[in-house]
This record gives sequence, C-alpha cells and structure tokens, in this order.
Amino acid sequence: MFDTKFAIVLREDLATWQKLNVTAFLATGIAGQKPAIIGEAYRDGAGNVYNALSVQPIIVLSADGATLGQIQRRAIEREIRTSVYVDAMFSTGHDSANRAVFAETRPDDAKVAGIAVHADKKLVDKITKGAKLHG
Repeated sequence: MFDTKFAIVLREDLATWQKLNVTAFLATGIAGQKPAIIGEAYRDGAGNVYNALSVQPIIVLSADGATLGQIQRRAIEREIRTSVYVDAMFSTGHDSANRAVFAETRPDDAKVAGIAVHADKKLVDKITKGAKLHG
C-alpha cells in the first residue's frame, strides 16, 4: 500500500517509560521533517475535531546497542536523515539542552536509545536489518 516505511528502533534494554518517551520524540522528529506524513484532522460523530495522525503505520522494532549503532551507520552511509535519541538526553529537561548533549556525541561513541527512519520501504528494511519486531 505504501512505497515508504516509517520505522522506529528502540534499544531493548530501556525501561518501559524510556521506550514510550523515546518513541514519542522520534515520531515527532520524522513528522517535523516530513509534514506530508501527517493526514487531515479527525472528526467524531458529534463534530468534535481532533489532531491529525500519521497517514501510514509506524512499525516499532527493538535491537541491542550494537545493532542500533549499525543502523545509525547504515543510515549515515546512505545519506538518509533520521531522528536519533541518545541516553544523555534522558538527563536534560528541554530541547536546547537535548541538542547540546547530542552535539557532544559522535556516531562511533553515541549510546543510542532509539532511531527513527522514514524512506523507501526496501531501503528502510536494509537499514534496520538485525532489528526485530518490538514485543
């Protein structure tokens, strides 16, 4: 149905609250970069209006830290822009602090908590190879 895939990969050892937090942040990163992924507002039977949602499913995967590092490298090598959340961001309280601690990391030493990618379906499958469906 879609030529593209929207995937979020979470590090499997995160606490539940961290997985939920990271998923929310990463999804907004993709939506901010690709506004066409957001559909039209929802309206219920009583006429109340609700926020628009993603027009396509978002697949949530999990992987160990080493695999997440490989996923990040594959995306960089293919020049695919991603959303990335690193562990240091858990200790900050706002966007500018998040960007500051993120700027201190390099792909080869980042402790990635999660990564989101939206691109051609086959390309996303190659980039996220090794991750499994989150369960």
